[in-house]
Formats: sequence, C-alpha cells, structure tokens
Amino acid sequence: MLKVDQSPVEKKFVQNPYAFYRKILKEGGVCFWKNYNQKAFFKFETINKIFKDKRFGRELPPGIKQTNEKELSNFYRIEKNSMLELEGKRHSRLRGLVLRAFTTKNIQRISRDIDTLCCELLKNIKEKETDLIENYAKQVPVITIARLLGIPEEMSDQLLKWSNTMVAVYQADTSEHTKNLADQSSREFYEYIEKYVNERRTKPADDLITHLINAEEDNEKLSFDELISTCILLLNAGHEATVHTIGNGIKALLTNKVECRFLKEKDWQIIVEEILRYDPPLHIFTRFAYKNLTIDNIEISCGEKISLVIGASGHDGCRWDRPSEFVSNRASIMHNSFGAGSHFCLGAPLARLEIKLALKNLFENKSHIKILQKPEYADIYHFHGLKSLNVEMH
Repeated sequence: MLKVDQSPVEKKFVQNPYAFYRKILKEGGVCFWKNYNQKAFFKFETINKIFKDKRFGRELPPGIKQTNEKELSNFYRIEKNSMLELEGKRHSRLRGLVLRAFTTKNIQRISRDIDTLCCELLKNIKEKETDLIENYAKQVPVITIARLLGIPEEMSDQLLKWSNTMVAVYQADTSEHTKNLADQSSREFYEYIEKYVNERRTKPADDLITHLINAEEDNEKLSFDELISTCILLLNAGHEATVHTIGNGIKALLTNKVECRFLKEKDWQIIVEEILRYDPPLHIFTRFAYKNLTIDNIEISCGEKISLVIGASGHDGCRWDRPSEFVSNRASIMHNSFGAGSHFCLGAPLARLEIKLALKNLFENKSHIKILQKPEYADIYHFHGLKSLNVEMH
C-alpha cells in the first residue's frame, strides 16, 4: 500500500488539498496516511460503500477507551449522548425521535423567514467594502438555528464562540489550550441549554426544543442528557459546515465568473450541489471497523480506525467528468458531502435551503461583487472554509 507523509497543517495543503487528493486518486485511491497513522480511502464509490456498511461505525468498539477523556470530561459528557457518535439501536432510537421534530415539512415552513433574514443582513451592510464571512455567511445559519430552537438570536455571537471552540477538537492539530477551551465551552454551553430545556418543560412554545421534549417513539422520549446533547449537536452541526459552504460557494461563483442574477430556482439547486461536490466544508469522516474485513483488497483489522476523505471523493474522475472544474450547470448526481447510510446528515434539507437562499439573495440584491484580495482558507483541517472574504459590493 502507498504510504504518504502529508501534513494536514502545511500551508500549501490547507490552501489547496485537491492537488494531493488527485495524486492519491491517480495512484489507486487508497494510502496509509502517516500523519494520521490511518489507512485513508479517497474514491467516491469506496467511501459511499463504507458509509452504508454496518461493519463500520462511529462508536468506539468494545475494549477501546476514549483518549483525552479526563481533560475533556465536559466535552465527552455531551458527545456520549450525541447520535453522531452512536450506532445500532440507540442511534436509531435517537435519530427517530429527533426526526419527529426536525422534519423536512417543518424546515420548509421557515423558508420565508430565512429569505427575509438574508435580505435584512444584506441591507444592514452599509459599507461598500465588507467581509462576507463575518457579516453574512456566519450570521445566516446561526440565527436560523437559534430561532428554530427557540433561543434568543441576540445570543448568536456567544453560540458561535461556544460552537467554534468545541468543534476545534476535531481539527488536525489540537493544542492543550484548544482542548481546555473546548471543555470550558462545553460546560457553559450545557448549562445554558439546560436552562432553556427546563423553561420549556413548564412553558412550552412552538419551537424545536419543545418539539424535542414532546417527541415520542414506542412510549420512549429523549432523556434529559440526550435532549441537551441533541440541542448542542443541532447548533454545532447546524451552522459550522453551512458557514463554510456559503463562503466557499460565493468564492467559487465569483472566481469562475458565473452569471447569477437571472438564475431560476432549479439552477440554484444544481449550483448548491456542485459547491458541495467541488469545495465541501468537511473533508474527512472517520470510521471504526467492527470486524476483520477486506475493502478494495485492503485488509482492515477489527477495532481499526480509518479515514474517509470525502473532500477527495468529489474529485474522483471515475464518477465525474472534469472533476477539478466548477461547472455551474453540471448534471447533478449524488456526492458524499452529507455522508450516506444510517448517518446521512439529517440537517441536509435545512443546510441546502440556507445555502441556496443565502447565495440567491446575495447575487440578486447586489449587482456588483468584486473580491478585493485573494481569499485564504483557515487552518482548520479537516474542516475547509475561508478565514474571510473581503469584497466590494453594491
């Protein structure tokens, strides 16, 4: 098997990981990534197959202990009740209960609210020059998910801080300082959501927290800890990746000189999927093997952790023509950016709606948008998003 040494924090890689991905895809699409000490899979078909294979999962296999458990005790208090990290019956039960509250129908109901929010945010940008990440891309998803849950939107900045410091634990290079901040934020976040859950138990409202409290399946409800973990998961997952996708999407549309002002609804839906394929917000998912098995002639041992490089899978020439090009009218076929199988992202309908409306409103309301300086990606791999996007617009 090909063995590679590629630091995920090397500046050149952070700015353009796709050159490395193309090299591995050309060599067969699998390697031993020394920097992660893991086998890594890059091909679309292989990754999609592993996502759907129940012999792999997110949950720690029996006998394997979580590292950093003591120093991240508050963080793992939340994680151990997160459906993102569970498998089997417990995952199915949690996901089923959340889906009863987080339905596509409920999401579509807020389409007009997101539309209005985008218009208001753009109207509030008075300066000719602005950072669209800070003043637009970050604001749309965090305000939307806060409103959905029933949390005051004036808390948006604080929610962003807690969320950003928590998810930093998933980055390739994690310092002790990062871990300490993540654990502190986890404790504060838990206590804050706890207050709102207790309030909704006595004063229900037409919001997601109330719907989650009332969600029931086979006479079972979410436990208190499951409820809080789910709210935090929805807040974290409900904005982090969407922020990056909106920013990456604006950059792709501007640098590829796509004429956006007169696009139709169907055109925007196609563009959203192309952005998610071409420059996705999350580049690696991991899985544990629950049995000794062989995938693409590669032996994987029970308990072994592997990397699925979904950022590369969208650039697989076996699935897409001209994979390195942004094609705004590309015939849409399924990508891996939302995962697949039992862990397919349940927030996908909301994310797609937010991305579409954020982009549509921006380009329909502003006739002139010009990038002022070359955008740089933040050093946050395996997330992939811009530090800032400074533009001139009117």
